[in-house]
Amino acid sequence: MSSRLSIPLVASNDCHYLDQQDVRAHDVLLCIQTGKTVHDSQRLKFSTDQLYFKSKAEMHSFFKAYPEALSNTVDIAARCHLEFDFQTYHFPRFDTGADQSADELFEKDARAGFQRILQRLKKNNADLDEALYNQRLDYEIGVIKKMGFAGYFLIVADFIRYAKRKGVPVGPGRGSAAGSLVAYSLGITDLDPIVHGLIFERFLNPARKSMPDIDVDFCIEGREDIYKYVAQKYGGGDYVAQIITFGKLKTRAVIRDVGRALDIPLREVDAIAKMVPDVLNISLDAALKQEHHLAELVETDPQVAELIQICRVLEGLPRHASTHAAGVVISDRPLVDYLPLYRGKKGEVVTQFDMKIVEKIGLVKFDFLGLRNLTVIAKTLTLIARQDKQPPDLENIDLADSATYRLLAAGDTTGVFQLESSGMKDLLVRLKPESFDDVIALVALYRPGPMESGMIDDYVARKHGKKAVKYLVPELETILKETYGVIVYQEQVMKIAGALASYSMAEADDLRKAMGKKITEIMTRHRERFVQGATENQIPVDKATQIFDLIEKFGGYGFNKSHSAAYALIAYQTAYLKAHFPLEFMASLLTSEMHSTDGVVKFIAECRHHDIAILPPDINSGEQEFTVSGSKICFGLVAVKNVGESAIEAIVEALGDQRFVSLFDFCERVDLKKVNKRVIESLIKCGAFDCTGEKRSRMMAALESALDYGQRVQRERNDPQMGLFDMGDSRPSINLPELPQIDEWDAKQYLSFEKEALGFYLSGHPLTRYEAILDKFTNANAISIKELADGGAVRIGGLVQNVKIIKTRKGDQMGFVTIEDRHGSVEVVVFARVFAVTRDLLVEDVPILVQGHLQKDEQSVKILADELIPVEKAEETWAASVHFNLEITRTDRETLTRLRDILQRHPGTCPAFIHLRSTDNTDCLISLPDAFKLKASGLLTREINDFLGYRAVETRCATVSATAAANGNGRNGRKGRAMYG
Repeated sequence: MSSRLSIPLVASNDCHYLDQQDVRAHDVLLCIQTGKTVHDSQRLKFSTDQLYFKSKAEMHSFFKAYPEALSNTVDIAARCHLEFDFQTYHFPRFDTGADQSADELFEKDARAGFQRILQRLKKNNADLDEALYNQRLDYEIGVIKKMGFAGYFLIVADFIRYAKRKGVPVGPGRGSAAGSLVAYSLGITDLDPIVHGLIFERFLNPARKSMPDIDVDFCIEGREDIYKYVAQKYGGGDYVAQIITFGKLKTRAVIRDVGRALDIPLREVDAIAKMVPDVLNISLDAALKQEHHLAELVETDPQVAELIQICRVLEGLPRHASTHAAGVVISDRPLVDYLPLYRGKKGEVVTQFDMKIVEKIGLVKFDFLGLRNLTVIAKTLTLIARQDKQPPDLENIDLADSATYRLLAAGDTTGVFQLESSGMKDLLVRLKPESFDDVIALVALYRPGPMESGMIDDYVARKHGKKAVKYLVPELETILKETYGVIVYQEQVMKIAGALASYSMAEADDLRKAMGKKITEIMTRHRERFVQGATENQIPVDKATQIFDLIEKFGGYGFNKSHSAAYALIAYQTAYLKAHFPLEFMASLLTSEMHSTDGVVKFIAECRHHDIAILPPDINSGEQEFTVSGSKICFGLVAVKNVGESAIEAIVEALGDQRFVSLFDFCERVDLKKVNKRVIESLIKCGAFDCTGEKRSRMMAALESALDYGQRVQRERNDPQMGLFDMGDSRPSINLPELPQIDEWDAKQYLSFEKEALGFYLSGHPLTRYEAILDKFTNANAISIKELADGGAVRIGGLVQNVKIIKTRKGDQMGFVTIEDRHGSVEVVVFARVFAVTRDLLVEDVPILVQGHLQKDEQSVKILADELIPVEKAEETWAASVHFNLEITRTDRETLTRLRDILQRHPGTCPAFIHLRSTDNTDCLISLPDAFKLKASGLLTREINDFLGYRAVETRCATVSATAAANGNGRNGRKGRAMYG
């Protein structure tokens, strides 16, 4: 071609990987990307092993007959020159009009906004130090203008104003921006930084120019509208783009992907992946060092050795590209002048550089985050208004509301932002917050560092006076008083450095950053600087050193108070709504989770806990979402399976202002092309037609005739010939069918159909009769189990829902069982030994109790079963002792003799105790001899209670960890992660 066209020849080598020995890893990567295995003969495959980066010598060897080709390649390379500018910021242009600059408009808006909030601040605090606020405002405006960030603030304030005009809920702040009075004045944040002791330099350090970073939370349903507004305002896809994110082949993920490509059985790959220690960002090499069993497998099993060898090559490579959930970049010039772009799956414009590189080349990034809780708050306020109640003004909420603090102190925080985990609930009960400062501290403290360091225990003990609050020097009291002398926030570290060692806030921010990164060299310099500054302020050297040691130890765990305060406000708002408007709040939570069965089940359980009745769906409500009716919550139609939005729209259109009075009336009026048989079946089964007063069984039996009737009526109504003879009688001429007079379904069938239509039980639950046993003998449910530690002992109860039986490599049978309780479902792995003795229990809808050990990873939670028993056997299996509470005035010699005779008929292993209780509530405890050890059972309880005529028997169970240890099947801990079989 070169000779024929008289153009120079260029030498190149197609390059897909660096080293020739990586050819096998590249082949496997192709399989991962195409969803094939190496054994698939039809898959994409290269026929050469030469697609690696060849050396200069190799290229000369290959093209020695064409030396000019190599020269031409070098010439082309010399012409290629690309330089990235890492020094310049490319701020988008904000249209300020022709008569003013961005700096002028920024200052004008900031000062006008401050005057608006000042009126509110004075209303709440007549003694407000206005001079302090004005001084802070002047300082911040000066810093922002000097750093060239005025336009940035104008842009953020503009799209937040747009969101509020459109009724899209916006969060009160996020991250360190809440420390800015200017941000508060412009409406970017909703927190007074001075009242809450927040520091501007934590947000913008005037001594170190770096990009401001204001992340904004929006209601999930409105986020897309805000993005479209910004894109349209600043030049469309040429100037505005979302940011790419790369899914990496991380350690566990790469093992699973490579294992699938090599066609290794899934359960074996899964077991190998789970041997990787659950440590953040752990590498494969580190995992091999820490987990000897994994290293042993690599040494002894050639298949595993090849798997790990390929994983080492592929680990950390991008697996796929997707659009970042929040990141948006806005440019002053077409983005292609700075970086490459591509089209996302939905046609969106996306950068090809990730977030870190986008920031490095000076482009301005904004984070538009969708926060479900803001949607919940907005819907709650709407429901309150629909009940003709006055919605609270959450921007001016009473932060000292006693009902809200009672709810928090009781740990009644399911559905409350940031405060609903079981560990947080325990902390709330221990701490018993009494002020907004306590809520801010809770958000900051409930993290691994403070929990492991003992800071939380220290904080709680000091708050309740169980531990004295002491300050090494008096100057610390004003800074640490709000947290009982414990250093909780990064801002406290900065204030300590400023007050004691005369640091400027910019210097103090450098100390804060160095402390977080634990850079020894920088910390040594700061130690010298701090001690010198403190001694100059008349603080003894030993005290200064002690204080620096203290902030070095606990300051590293310090949290950003600005972020904590902003999120504590959302937490407080949701707690306030739950305390004062529980019906509307719970209905909004249910709506927010209506496409998630697990989420709906969780919040229905919470409603039951609060005695809030949930009415079944109702065809006459016409409501897609969950709503409130009196003292009850009405189920949303959209949460019914098989009922889509188009079907609901057709029902609402037919409903108008006239109720459906029967199934036949419904079929006569709705568009049966959109509301088909499958839709109506689901509506009957879930109870949506109960409002007609007919039994579900009868309506299901008559459905075919009802549909036929409805279709004939609609045909007759739409027939133009029939219209010629219309005499004004709107009634159809077709005879109305009759419902068959059959009995309602039995309770089991009734609930089963309800679950089929909704995904869960609504009007009742098969486990209701076992609630007392489950409360007594379990330590987790399908929700709380996710918060237990990996490898921990667990006992849970539920109905068997699905059983998958496989054979191990030894030929034994084992099972994967799904059990479901009132909160959701969880998978149980039943190994061969346990499966052999319990398989008769593993029948659908049979209630069982499972005891075992938890196995967690980033994607799932499983129980490795040690023991499975019927629920009815809990007392006799796990009771640790039996107690008889006897009323002393009704107990004589004959009673004790009869009691002895009954006890002798129930020998067992549980120690027995008699409690003789007098009228003044004193209790005499008698421990019975070993000869009276008992078998705890329902029969024993009934016999004793029937004989005495009152409830006297109480069994107490052993802790789950103790019994689990005794019943272990040899598969707990890391060994439980080995190959099944």
